[in-house]
Parts: sequence; C-alpha cells; structure tokens
Amino acid sequence: MNDWFTVDAIDKDTFVISEYRHWEETHCYLLNGTQRSLLIDTGLGICDISQVTAKLTDRPITAVATHVHWDHIGGHKYYPDFYAHERELEWLNGGFPQSVETVRTYVTERCDLPEGFDINAYEFFQGTPSRVLQGGEALDLGGRCIRVLHTPGHSPGHMCFWEEDRGCLYTGDLIYKDTLAAWFPSTDPQAYLESLELVAQLGARRICPGHHSLAVTPELVIQVRDAFRQLKEEGKLCHGSGMFDYGDFAVLL
Repeated sequence: MNDWFTVDAIDKDTFVISEYRHWEETHCYLLNGTQRSLLIDTGLGICDISQVTAKLTDRPITAVATHVHWDHIGGHKYYPDFYAHERELEWLNGGFPQSVETVRTYVTERCDLPEGFDINAYEFFQGTPSRVLQGGEALDLGGRCIRVLHTPGHSPGHMCFWEEDRGCLYTGDLIYKDTLAAWFPSTDPQAYLESLELVAQLGARRICPGHHSLAVTPELVIQVRDAFRQLKEEGKLCHGSGMFDYGDFAVLL
C-alpha cells in the first residue's frame, strides 16, 4: 500500500487510520468491542483500508460514515455491512450533487498518489446500507456503546458518534482544525450552529476529528460554537458571507 495509511493507537482497542498523503488528511477510526468492531469513515478508497483493519481486529466490522462525501466513504466497498443516515441515501444511489469527474479532481489535487493508481477507474461509492440511521441509536459493540448523533449542517445527514463512557466524541467534518465548510449548496449554516449547540452540551473529554491535526482539545468545540453564534448575531451565518478566520480554524460560508 506504499505507506498510504498511518495507524495510531488511541488506546488498546481504538485506532485512528489516517491518510496523510492527501491534502484532506482524512482520519478513520476503528473501535473494537468484545463482539464486533465499528469503523467510523473509510477514507478516500485510493488504497484498501480493509488490509489495515484486518490486522487490528478479528471481529466482524460494521462501517459507518459520518457523512456521504467521497473522502469518507471511499473504502465502503470493502465492507458490505455498513450504515448510513436516511437523509443521504439518495447520494448512495447516483444522486450526489457533484459529478464523478469533479470528485476525481479532488482526489488528485495535492496528493502523492500511489504508483499504479488509475484515477480514471475511481468511482464515487454507491450501495445499499444494511441499516438506515436517523440519529439517537445506540450501537452495541460488546462492552462499548456508541451513540449516534444526527448533526446536520456540513451535510444533511452528517453524524457524530458519542462514546459517553470514555468521553470521546468523533466529530467528522463538524469540528476540526482548518477550514470548516458550510458553503456548498447542500450545507445548512443554521443547522450547523444547532448541531454545535448539541455537541457542546456533551462535555466531551476527547475530540476525534475527521481531518488534519489530531491535537484537538475539547475547548475547540466551544470556540467553534461561539464563532457560529457570533456570525449569526452579525447576520453573516448564510451562504456567500465569505471566509472568517479564527486562528486554529476558519469558517467558509
């Protein structure tokens, strides 16, 4: 796999699998329970992530994407047992609002592609989930319970995953260090703020972001929420308002 993936252990049964050779620096998270494993996001699909997860667990794996964007579901093709939110099922059936040609340009942009990779063969993942989620579900892995939170804003069916026992929040594209995207036609800046209000109440002790730096402290949740509150108060929390820089992160509307 030409060292495409980097693996770091969060603890003895939780791993982050990262794709640092692409500008998105997508992070996927493998959570191992006593009965089964949960893989939160599967990356770009440029290399076979299942070869990595096979070394980290011998339990059956369920894949679940924080949202149905190309950089989070590319490896779903290796996991027939996968879950998706009901509001993004159309995107898994040919209805994604951008063409595969456009997606391919994202894949090749600022990317150290592996030798022999054929971008013309790259496809946007399509499939039928084994379970449709709405938010509020509890996923029992055996000795670990993961709560599904519907957190729309970046996308209609965006989900965060909350492991209360360990104080760990997997935030996908809702919160990370870098530019937070709320400018696509399929984004909803007002819903984004409501989702931030929801996760800010959890009291998470560890934040596991979907992209870029893993050195994210819980304080970032409050900082991002407060930035969105301020933008709303100023009448700027809407598409077309522009870019707003807050140091560790920015908001693009």
